[in-house]
Amino acid sequence: MMTSKRAIRVLLVDDSTMVRDMIRAILESDPGIVVVGEASNGVEAIRKVASLKPDIVTMDIEMPVMGGLDAIEQIMSATPVPILAVTALHGVRTAFAAVSKGALDVIEKPDLSPEMVQTFINKIRYLAGIDITAHLQTIRGLRGTAGAKSEPVQKNVSRRAIVAIAASTGGPQVINTILSHLPSRFSVPIVITQHIAEGFTQGMADWLNGGTALTVRCAAHGDILVAGHVYINPAEHSMKVTEQGVILLGEREAHQIYKPCCNTLLSSVATAYRNRTIGLIMTGMGDDGVEGMQAIKTAGGVTLAQDANSSVIFGMNRVAIDRGIIDRIVPLADIPGALLQLTGIGL
Repeated sequence: MMTSKRAIRVLLVDDSTMVRDMIRAILESDPGIVVVGEASNGVEAIRKVASLKPDIVTMDIEMPVMGGLDAIEQIMSATPVPILAVTALHGVRTAFAAVSKGALDVIEKPDLSPEMVQTFINKIRYLAGIDITAHLQTIRGLRGTAGAKSEPVQKNVSRRAIVAIAASTGGPQVINTILSHLPSRFSVPIVITQHIAEGFTQGMADWLNGGTALTVRCAAHGDILVAGHVYINPAEHSMKVTEQGVILLGEREAHQIYKPCCNTLLSSVATAYRNRTIGLIMTGMGDDGVEGMQAIKTAGGVTLAQDANSSVIFGMNRVAIDRGIIDRIVPLADIPGALLQLTGIGL
């Protein structure tokens, strides 16, 4: 006799009854998900995580009694469990601090649109299966102190290398880890497309900027790439780079389901920089970025992929590896060193 797969057990944490009711309705529309409890503040959340042992927690950030950041920190210390931070747009800057505390990802509070409902359910399904203890050990083992920021030297970067990164679910945390281990003397620009909700990019850029010796910014149309700077693709736009090292922002392509699209950025970098390109595809659902990595490979650039063990979701990078277009599969711990080596800086 066949036994059915156990449903994913979710604990909802939000001080708004209306929001909890909406999230419950969304999640329980999927027969494979069940809400096992609710909490209206961090103190209740800590207690219910310990007693109910959910597979995943959706965590609001701004709550009375105890906020989400303190709750996440205490839960990760005592009873680690996958946590998805759920926030309104006005709380985005604070929400990314939740990733530093151990949350796996940040998402906007959902509405009832079919697209948002499916996105939210997919996040829950993927993150609930993460071995959070192993993931935290990987991240904590890599934490270091970033060097002091220094004024970058403007270079003719069209004659130099560029690093182009594609990431999705779990990306903010690993990107933060990588950037925190790169020195201020890092001699090439970095461009990043991270799947993220509209309105969230600036908050992520500000958060990343506080943990690295490099300068991180949300890319603007017409920006000229500067060595030691990191440019994040705004979620509202497609992003391309020209041979002159200029960023072009445009309307997202109508056929693209990813926001923003990794393939668009990576393919443009391959065209502009050809064999001077270093491409890195990381954790995330789906296959976005694979075509862009193929373009980098075809152009003679170097292609790297984050390995399975250090990935929150071994998806995008797995597809690229399976296609045979990756030169080197790299654990998260070794990615900063690989970038330093490939850009000629050394360790």
